[in-house]
Amino acid sequence: MKSEIIWQRVEGALIFLTGIWVYNALGGHMPWWVLVLVFFAPDLSFAAYAAGPRFGAFCYNFVHQYGFGLVLLMLGSVSGSSTLLELGGLWFAHSGFDRMLSYGLKTADGFRFTHLGRIGRDS
Repeated sequence: MKSEIIWQRVEGALIFLTGIWVYNALGGHMPWWVLVLVFFAPDLSFAAYAAGPRFGAFCYNFVHQYGFGLVLLMLGSVSGSSTLLELGGLWFAHSGFDRMLSYGLKTADGFRFTHLGRIGRDS
């Protein structure tokens, strides 16, 4: 594995841990089953691939960039909404979790092609 990919995986792990820390620091008020559903909610964006790989990659990348979780954190901070803050922390953590596992941002070539390399059985 290339060293730059290793560093991106390490960065992903740190982002994941930071997002979980933020959620816990805010009190973490969600029941465990809601927490799991919210944590994996960004992965529902893969359904956009039904409209084609280009649109699927756009939608997947839109919700899997670190900035999406950060915007939720910012909106929660500005509005005083603990729910938005918690969602932002979990969304941020999810993006880091994916990078940590080498599930990178997608290319228009298809779901299995990411900025960190191919994923799946044949990779």
